[in-house]
Amino acid sequence: MENVRPEKVIEILKAHNVHISLEEAVLILAFMVKFARIAITKIS
Repeated sequence: MENVRPEKVIEILKAHNVHISLEEAVLILAFMVKFARIAITKIS
């Protein structure tokens, strides 16, 4: 699976009329990774 970069997060959200900074995109990605790890451990 291709890694998602902060720039891609900005692009995706901009398409939905949500404007964020690069720093906010980095925080969103960090949260998503933590959330995914928690979800995987709960499913296993």
